[in-house]
Amino acid sequence: MTGTLLSFGHGYSARALTRRLLPQGWTVIGTTRTQEKAEILTGEGVEAVVWPESDLADQLSRATHLMISAGPDENGDPVLAELKEQIARIADQLAWVGYLSTTGVYGDHQGGWVDERTALTPSTRRGRFRVMAEQQWQDLAGKTGLPLHIFRLAGIYGPGRGPFAKVRNGTARRIIKKGQVFSRIHVEDIAQVLEASIRHPDPGAIYNLCDDLAAPPEDVIGYAAELLELPIPPAVDFETAEMTPMARSFYAESKRVRNDRIKTELGVTLKYPDYQTGLKALLAGED
Repeated sequence: MTGTLLSFGHGYSARALTRRLLPQGWTVIGTTRTQEKAEILTGEGVEAVVWPESDLADQLSRATHLMISAGPDENGDPVLAELKEQIARIADQLAWVGYLSTTGVYGDHQGGWVDERTALTPSTRRGRFRVMAEQQWQDLAGKTGLPLHIFRLAGIYGPGRGPFAKVRNGTARRIIKKGQVFSRIHVEDIAQVLEASIRHPDPGAIYNLCDDLAAPPEDVIGYAAELLELPIPPAVDFETAEMTPMARSFYAESKRVRNDRIKTELGVTLKYPDYQTGLKALLAGED
């Protein structure tokens, strides 16, 4: 099975999926906001388009699959803001549409469990924007039959996105907030879930993408230091820690995310089922 994937906001996760699809004969069209990034994507075998500066009529006419990674704002999804009518017109030609959302839509559950049926009660501005964007895509799918799939991603890590650099340069801190846990997922596991969904479409489906072990953030930093055989970074109380508003907002929510659906419905076996496995592989990959 091959096709043409039009990927909006072609970033870290989309590039990981592309590395799986291109060797199979797929065409991947990726939008980005700058010519500099477009040139990088072109070097990776992607048909890169600077958008929203460009007209996408030709690319939309060729697309068999759509993926949306672009982040929403106070008006919701930027792709629908520009292209809602055009996408509605090609609904019948699309085999799969994937919207990459976040587990932030569930809000704070004080360390409790959530799954895809949990009510959406976001407690951050970003989470509220995601809920709005999800609803906009669901509304369009309801009207047009668009084969929509929603993927709610936990914290993403992988090559170039891990704790090792901060541990090495001495800037890492173990922020301690009692009861705080986060779920995570390695970018390669995101890619394999997306590929599995493309091969087994189930329009209307929603999937949580995370590994099997929600864990306190200080444990992850401490484990990274152990792997590097460096001193464990200092513990800092959350209440007094110097943090950016963005970093502090992540600590507003604590929950454990269930991932059963990607296993039972898509047959996925996680390559990195916990942060220990993932961090070991990242470190080994640096050699």
